[in-house]
Amino acid sequence: MATTPRDELKYWIAFSRIPRVGAVRTGLLESHFGSMTAAWQASAGQLAAAGLDRATVASIVKERPDVGPDAELERLEKAGIRAFCWHDDGYPDRLKETDDRPPVLYVRGSLLPEDDWAVAVVGTRRATPYGRQAAEHLTTDLARQRITIVSGLARGIDAVCHRAALAAGGRTIAVLACGLDLVYPPEHANLAQEIMKSGALIGDYPLGTQPRSEFFPRRNRILSAISLGVLVVEGDVDSGALITARLALEQNREVFAVPGSIYSPTYRGTNKLIRDGEAKLVSSAEDILVELNLTMVTHQMELREVIPADPTEATLLRVLTNQPTHIDDVRRASGLPIAAVSGTLAMLELKGLVRQVGPMNFVRAREVAVAYTTDG
Repeated sequence: MATTPRDELKYWIAFSRIPRVGAVRTGLLESHFGSMTAAWQASAGQLAAAGLDRATVASIVKERPDVGPDAELERLEKAGIRAFCWHDDGYPDRLKETDDRPPVLYVRGSLLPEDDWAVAVVGTRRATPYGRQAAEHLTTDLARQRITIVSGLARGIDAVCHRAALAAGGRTIAVLACGLDLVYPPEHANLAQEIMKSGALIGDYPLGTQPRSEFFPRRNRILSAISLGVLVVEGDVDSGALITARLALEQNREVFAVPGSIYSPTYRGTNKLIRDGEAKLVSSAEDILVELNLTMVTHQMELREVIPADPTEATLLRVLTNQPTHIDDVRRASGLPIAAVSGTLAMLELKGLVRQVGPMNFVRAREVAVAYTTDG
């Protein structure tokens, strides 16, 4: 299981406090220095040699003396918040696959394997009674089918969805646009506590970061990335919900929308998504489950803990990693006939042990025991 050592992780956390050091520049630093520990200790000239622009080098040199990597890690541990860099198994796989993945993801609560089956539900803060009713109804039905509900803890539709998922006994994840030691809006502090018991608060901002308007679109990219699809319940054409829908489309996620009155400004966005063919019209949770092939989630969850059933499954699980591998390469590496490989991959996918991430490309969905023995 991949877990970054504490002595290295603290420098990932420290860099998350430095302005201008995002996914691209973190990648440059890691590639050049081999570790974030070495990057943190580098001189201005060495940072420039890694490919960083002058402004970013200046930002690191200026901010670094005021950031204590050990202190940052201790503060997180005292707050009960875990940090995962993008190499860690605790970092969501779908988020790893995005181009703009945050170098560090902060988690308060728990992320579980079943959260792979997640649907984001978003909408306006100024929800209408119809929007609230639709959000509660659809979210409740999804949660009862063991779909994890992802939203942004905002007023209006977001809060309705989190509460409906909890009331249905389901799991829910809130993505925040601030440090996880804060709750925004503050009146949702109790709701946040309930979410941590049956899911998680997550985000990419270090402790103490106050919410700002420009942080919310960045928050939305995480919200859509960790989900199989995004349901927009209610929103105008320039709303945050529509921004999330655009991000989801860029990330090749399915987008769904609830239709509404042509006279209501809060439904101009959802109606436009449907009209333009960018979202599928939703009138029931079944519409989403069928489109995302989630009608057998409960059965798949029951199979998740199953060990390889035969030597063929064990062989393919040894060949596959968390990096996409084409089926032809799987066949060559395993030495098995293509028919056996194809059929076994389909069964492993049903069990939730393997996931298809592109045209005939497969990855291990989780760590399992791959040893196989028979009783003689």
